[in-house]
Formats: sequence, C-alpha cells, structure tokens
Amino acid sequence: MSETLENLLSEDRQFPPPADFAANANVTAAAYDEAAADRLAFWAKQAQRLDWFQEWDQVLDWSNPPFAKWFVGGTLNVAYNCLDRHLAAGNGDKVAIHWEGEPGDSRAITYADLHAEVCRAANTLTDLGVTAGDRVAIYLPMIPEAAVAMLACARIGATHSVVFGGFSKDALSGRIKDASAKVVITADGGFRRGNPSALKPTVDEAVAECPTIEKVLVVRRTGQDVDWTEGRDLWWHETVATASDKHEAQPFDAEHPLFILYTSGTTAKPKGILHTTGGYLTQASYTHHAVFDLKPETDVYWCTADIGWVTGHSYIVYGPLSNGATQVMYEGTPDTPHRGRFWEIVQKYGVTILYTAPTAIRTFAKWGDDIPAQFDLSSLRLLGSVGEPINPEAWMWYREHIGGGRTPVVDTWWQTETGAIMISPLPGVTACKPGSAMGPLPGIAADVVNDAGQIVGNGGGGYLVLNEPWPSMLRTIWGDDQRFIDTYWSRFAEHGYYFAGDGAKKDDDGALWLLGRVDDVMLVSGHNISTTEVESALVSHPAVAESAVVGATDPTTGQAVVAFVILKGNASASEAELKDHVAKTLGPICKPRQIQFVSELPKTRSGKIMRRLLKDIAEKRALGDVTTLQDAGVMQLIQQGMSTTSED
Repeated sequence: MSETLENLLSEDRQFPPPADFAANANVTAAAYDEAAADRLAFWAKQAQRLDWFQEWDQVLDWSNPPFAKWFVGGTLNVAYNCLDRHLAAGNGDKVAIHWEGEPGDSRAITYADLHAEVCRAANTLTDLGVTAGDRVAIYLPMIPEAAVAMLACARIGATHSVVFGGFSKDALSGRIKDASAKVVITADGGFRRGNPSALKPTVDEAVAECPTIEKVLVVRRTGQDVDWTEGRDLWWHETVATASDKHEAQPFDAEHPLFILYTSGTTAKPKGILHTTGGYLTQASYTHHAVFDLKPETDVYWCTADIGWVTGHSYIVYGPLSNGATQVMYEGTPDTPHRGRFWEIVQKYGVTILYTAPTAIRTFAKWGDDIPAQFDLSSLRLLGSVGEPINPEAWMWYREHIGGGRTPVVDTWWQTETGAIMISPLPGVTACKPGSAMGPLPGIAADVVNDAGQIVGNGGGGYLVLNEPWPSMLRTIWGDDQRFIDTYWSRFAEHGYYFAGDGAKKDDDGALWLLGRVDDVMLVSGHNISTTEVESALVSHPAVAESAVVGATDPTTGQAVVAFVILKGNASASEAELKDHVAKTLGPICKPRQIQFVSELPKTRSGKIMRRLLKDIAEKRALGDVTTLQDAGVMQLIQQGMSTTSED
C-alpha cells in the first residue's frame, strides 16, 4: 500500500440522538473533555465502578513498552464483580439471563441462581485439582453453562481458553496444547439448524493428542450417546450439580491472567491473545455502560454473538454481568425454525438493546422487509453492530426496519486484541453517519496514518493505529512475547503505535470509516482501493443484498476488481448495470472487471466473508484451506458458476 487509500464514498446523512435519549444518556459529551484533560484519572474513575479488595498504587505502568500494567498493586475478583456484589445490593432475584434454546426450551436464571451455580462449578474445579494459574479449555454450545464455566474459572483464578463449538478436532487440540490446559469443559452436543450437533466426539479425538488434559467435564444438553472414558470423563449433573453452593471469591492481582482467546494468524499457528483482570474488566464494564447506555433496572439486552468469540466474552459475560444487566442468550441460528426467529425473541422478551453483526443484518435484509414487519419490535431503543465494517445501506436498513426509524445505531470497532470497544458513537451524544464508527471513545487514542506513520488530515486514508495504551489491551501473545512485538508493534515502531492491520479513512468532518484488513486493499492502476467501499457501492443498488469483492491479478491494471453478488429475493439486475452503478458511485477506476452472481458467499462460522478463497477462484488457483467455512459446499457452486460465465 502506498501513501494513502483512495477516499471514495461520501456520506452526508446524519442522525443525531433523539432528544429524550440524549437527556437521559449514561454518558454525555463532558466525558470527552474529562478524558482529554487527564486520561489516566479518567480511567481510574471508571475503575471505581468495580469493587476492589485492594486499591491500586499506580494507574498505568508503561515503563517497558509494549508491555503494559494497569492498576498496579490492586486486587479484585471478576466473578465477585459480576455476581456477589449484585446479591449484596439486594438484586439476587433479578433475572441475569433469559436463555432460549433452539428447540424452544427456555430458562430464566436469576443472579442468585447464577451465583449458586458458579460457586458449585468453582468448588468442582477445585476438587478436580484446578488451581489459580492453571488453564481450562471450554468447548460448549450457547448454553448458560458456558457463562458459568467462564465465571467459575475467574472465581478461582484459573485462566480460561474458550474454543468456538464449531471448530475442528485439530483447532481444538492445537489450542489445548498451546495453553497446556488441564481440564476441558464440554457438552454432549448442542442444537443447530434443528438437529443435535455432537461436540463430545471432537473432544475425545482432540484430547487423545493432549497429554496435559486430566479431566473432561461434560454437560448433558442433547441426550446423544457419547463414548465415555472412566476416570477421565465426568458428568456436570453428577459433579457440579451436587457440589456446595458456598464459595468465597479470592482476590487476584489486577494483572492476573483472566483468559486466553485464540485468533488466526498469518502463519498456521493461532495466536493466543492474553487478557488480564483489572484493566480488562474496567474497560469491558465501562464501555458496556457507555456505548449501550444500559439502564439495568429497565433494559433487556441481547448480544447475538457466540461465547467462543471475544464479543461473547466482553459483551455477553463480563460487561453485562458486571453491570447487573438482564440479558437474552440464544442457542441457535437466526433461521431456525423460521427466518423470523430473532424478531420473535425480541418480541417475547421485550429486548431493548440489540447488538449483532453486519453479516446478519445483510442476511436479514436479503430475506425481505416483510419478515421483521410481522413482529412487535417497538421495545427496541438502541441497536449496535460489531465484527466488520457496516456498509451505509445495511446501517439504514437496520435503523429503518428493526429500529423503526427512531433508534440510535452504534457501529463499534474493536478486536480480540483490544479486549473492549475502542471506536464507536456515544448514543446520547453523537450525530451518527450511516456506516461510520465515528470516533474513539473517551480515554482512547486512535488515528489514521500514512506509510511513514504521519497522521493524515481530514479526507485522507491509510492505516488505523492506537497511539496510547488502553486498559483492556492484550498483554502479550501466550508464550511468545516476540511474536506479540513483531505482530502489533513493529510496523510503526519508531512512533510507538499499535497497528491492528486495518485500513481506515477520515471524512471531511474527521469521522472515522473502517475499511477492513489492509490485506483486502486492491491496487488498481496505481490506486489503493478498499474492497469495503466497492462492496458498499454494490449494496447501495436496490437489487443487491450482499457482495464480496477481491482484487485479481490483471495484466493491464496490475489488479482488477472482481465482485461476487447476491441479489435480493425476486430482484434482478444485469452485470453491465451493476458495473455502471459502481463506476457512477465511486468512479470508473473502481468498475469491476467481472461480476459473478451467487446464491451464497463463503463465510466462517462467525460470519466473516473468506475473501481469500474468492481470490483463489478469481485467479483460477487451487482453493486454500476451507476447514473454517460454515458450508464448504458453497465454494463448489461458486467455482461452477465462474467456469460457465465469461469476462466481458
């Protein structure tokens, strides 16, 4: 990537907060001034929202960058902050989790129920020989026991490593081995798309390769038959359910390792992102309070992520529970048993705050406006998006068809590595632009720089960097400090910037627009063009539901734009029409060389589009690794389609 990214799309629509929302917002514009005046004092104040056994001596130790220590000398317990203090405040009877199983079974779990179960699980883990500092792998479906297992680990100071329940035997064993985990907590299976989906067989295969595993604790969810290894395997209902529900939470140092979460790297070996206790909980708790404007007395909050991703850690378990929220947790997929399932759940529980992914929003739009229109969504007062940049048309659809044209939409940027939200509107303050994450939150320093590390002005594009340490930042890559330095801190080492790998631009007002991974930037005739902007241009055509764009090698232009497009329901559009639409929206340089109409795009189980595989097809190469795809058969269909169409 040369000096800068082309700044192509412009967006003039703005949506200020409704007056009553702004008047009652948890966080006002004063927070920006307060944080700018004294950033560390600002974060110390946010840390006071938690209960500490011992106060810290120093807010931040940055004497050995990039290795940060926050709230040095302070001690606390994460599970105590998520549970015990709410009971002490008289809120034990309040519902913590409305759990909805895919087949339609449900449970209402109060804070007192959750506390008792976490204590029982903590006692069970202790009985199994797990002590502070040991690692526990968690491989579970979206059932309440997933949150219980995480909180029980936090309670006894064991470091958890949650592995998404759709990952393969190799992915699971690799993560267990890297962390040297002692125990695996799993289930017989979970329900997915109307059928039981087995988990225990994958665990059995993985554990056969993992000598550090001593015990496998199994939740019975589906009732499927499972193989059993006596002496190693234990049923949750025969151990946790019979353990004592009395357990005293112990204090742990603010820098005690809370969890490892693995994220894919450029090499085959996944990166174990390490998060610690005090700084992480401070920022997860504060951002959940500020960005979602949570009123614990009246709100019903629903984050649709899986527990296996960082969003599930920060905005299903630690953020909401530390704030005493009542939330919804759903086991299944949005289209089971019908395509209105999400809206049925919103209606059933009176959900007021919804946090989901742009991929899901575009899918809902593709299914048709008539589906959400059948349900009462009037309880919703705030919408959020997470996971990748949201294109303006999806943002508008979300606001209009889910938010009734009245709710603020907070588009959030953050990563596994950042631990908590970094860039987002404040819903009671910011006049939002569709598709923009707007700006860094109070206390966060982020900017856009060019190749030389110089900050670009308004209207410029380049690399997104974080230029001050933040409380919930990753502390290292587990067992590999050098890889931590090389991966995140070497690109702009002379400036001391953290570089996340994302491109971004500032519009003329200074609002930030995320442009996806810089690996997804195309160099067309010397112009750096973001795939995100071309995809947004395609989706702005009324016939297009979703698109994915890649740069394919081209003898004339270096790279050419190749697009894969899903049309809405019964809509039709020709390839020529869409090419002209892109040229008119962004300029002739962005006109796709080829547009392939497809029925589905290759996505990982977390909903991210695998552009790498589309690039393989566009360049007529053998396909790379497809094991993380939700549906590997999609690639065959796309390949067949490409071979039957000609480029014009």
